Amino acid sequence: MTTSNSIPVIKGLFAETSEGPRLLGCRCATCGTLYFPKAANCQNPDCGDSKLEDASFGPHGKLYSCAVQNFPPPPPAKYDEPFAPYAVGLVDLAEGLRILGRISTDDVNGLKIGSEMELVLEPLCREDDGSEIITWKFRPI
Repeated sequence: MTTSNSIPVIKGLFAETSEGPRLLGCRCATCGTLYFPKAANCQNPDCGDSKLEDASFGPHGKLYSCAVQNFPPPPPAKYDEPFAPYAVGLVDLAEGLRILGRISTDDVNGLKIGSEMELVLEPLCREDDGSEIITWKFRPI
């Protein structure tokens, strides 16, 4: 959940709605291809027209694959000290997209492929001024 002292990692990638967090992307009205993040035009080579409309995705999916990051990432990646291992996973959303994201869990080694996941908005790191950089993550449910 975001606060007044929160800054999105990149504006326009996600939003909080009355139904919970959503990833913001688009859908080609002609061929149905889904995009996250938003695309400028349809990239489907079989699409004869590029009519993109806004779409939102989430909050539920299944864990397709995951890996544990056991060492600090190189710059320009940011993280809070002391570094703690974290999981990154591919999640198949109900809408048909496979999305890469961090996994919000204290048990990085206990993740199971096929587990139900939900989209959450959580801090990625804290800035020197005390503000929090917020990103999307997935949490096992």
